[in-house]
Amino acid sequence: MRLPSVISFSLIITALSGCGGAAQSDENPPLSAEANALRGHLEFLASDELRGRDTGSRGHEIASKYIASEFKQLGLEPAGDNGSYFQRISFRSSTLKENTARLAISYGDEVVELDYPKEFLTAPSAYHEQVNISAPMVFVGYGLISDAFDINDYDGLDVSGKIVVTLAGRPESLPSEEGAHLNRNKAKFAAERGAVGMLSIHTPAREKVRPFKVSALYQRAPNVVWLNAEGEPNQKYKGFTNLGSVDTKAAENLFRQAPVDLTALLLQTENGESPRGFALNASVTLAKESVHEAISSPNVAAILPGTDAELKNEYVLYTAHSDHIGITKDMSQDDHINNGAMDNASGVAVMLETARMFAESAQAPKRSILFLAVTAEERGLLGADYYAHHPTVPINQIVANVNLDMPVLLYDFADVVAFGSTHSTLGDTVADAAGKFDIKLSADPMPEQAIFTRSDHYAFVKKGVPAVFLMTGFTAKDDDKNGAEIWGEFFEKHYHRPSDSPDLPINYDAGVVFTNINFAIGQQIANTDERPRWLPDSFFGQLND
Repeated sequence: MRLPSVISFSLIITALSGCGGAAQSDENPPLSAEANALRGHLEFLASDELRGRDTGSRGHEIASKYIASEFKQLGLEPAGDNGSYFQRISFRSSTLKENTARLAISYGDEVVELDYPKEFLTAPSAYHEQVNISAPMVFVGYGLISDAFDINDYDGLDVSGKIVVTLAGRPESLPSEEGAHLNRNKAKFAAERGAVGMLSIHTPAREKVRPFKVSALYQRAPNVVWLNAEGEPNQKYKGFTNLGSVDTKAAENLFRQAPVDLTALLLQTENGESPRGFALNASVTLAKESVHEAISSPNVAAILPGTDAELKNEYVLYTAHSDHIGITKDMSQDDHINNGAMDNASGVAVMLETARMFAESAQAPKRSILFLAVTAEERGLLGADYYAHHPTVPINQIVANVNLDMPVLLYDFADVVAFGSTHSTLGDTVADAAGKFDIKLSADPMPEQAIFTRSDHYAFVKKGVPAVFLMTGFTAKDDDKNGAEIWGEFFEKHYHRPSDSPDLPINYDAGVVFTNINFAIGQQIANTDERPRWLPDSFFGQLND
């Protein structure tokens, strides 16, 4: 079957959904999202012809051109590079060469080799095709540093030129979102202190969250990074190597000549303590070979200019990732295409319909509205991170980010959740906007998951931009349905699987309500004289990566 042209398909959707460009008049009904428009966007973006929209694939290129054509029809200004809607990004995809990973522990003349991938895991190197690193080891507890929480696991330790060994995860005493942020910076903390590499111990606590055997199943997945203008990976510390993870039982070998054995250390963590660090009196050697491949993929960006003489130079940023995970390698299934209907064709559809509402609104916004469809979210929030480092508008003039990632539009929801709402004045904005549609703002229903650090808005949070990540809540209007159960069933049966497709019982009327709330949030941010601000006690308000 030949794919219809993107522009002609887009025009058909526009005609069906009544998305003309005429401005609202006083006689027209209140501006609202339209279910047919949401359906049209979602069904195209999640169609089999786009083959799961993997980063760098033809399917994702088509999706990006479709989004750009929608922006153009709405009369939005290009906000990519060189006067276009596209911000083209160069990536490097690295895979581990088969049978090349080796990890050996040396105690003087005695050497113990661990078995890959049963006892240790390692990722490919984005910098080097061949790695062979050997250095003494130092245990650094959880390997965290934070003035805000009075933590310095490196206090009194010399790790220069050494390989640090850390416990996976973070102390239970840390708040989940703040702890997740610190956990993501372990390699940075080590490299800043001169370490040449890092090994992580897969603890029993980590085993409960993600078993070591499950992690091993993903070892063949490529590691993707974006490249800077010099064609080098986005990695500040070139001499640092993230060596990988060691299974709990095998990790006992790291401590054979240490002053404290691993069993005692793990017992400390179970009692809520954070173990102190010490030299392990042993060295480790890791060797591996990586294969590199060049990938190119675009962000798509457009602006609706504001009307206020001063505020138009500030921007309300909407983000939604346009990529998904492509074709499954599990050939036991009849369907191999991961369509990504909820993840994240639904989010892009909501953003496109929000853009239409702004373009057709009788009340033009005072601040400018920036719409950004980002690539490579599934590869590690890379498209958003690239834009945050190479913005096409000044980053300090982006006043807020509203992120749309996987709104599960499968039921009439009675509440919304805005991850990050407790960190800035955007919480009040979301509550007010949702309240206009008799929808309440609920607290994070799964704080242990630290979702505020796990989607594209996080790249902007690290640059100081207040942000919320909006999703449907766990309460359904229908007493016979349970929103939490529907969410749970989606994650269990459909998340990152071919069944996340337009065949799901998608509730487009619920999508209309969600989009209307999303539009109302942006309206309030755009037209309020005071820009959103971080709350005084917010940990994230102090970041400026």
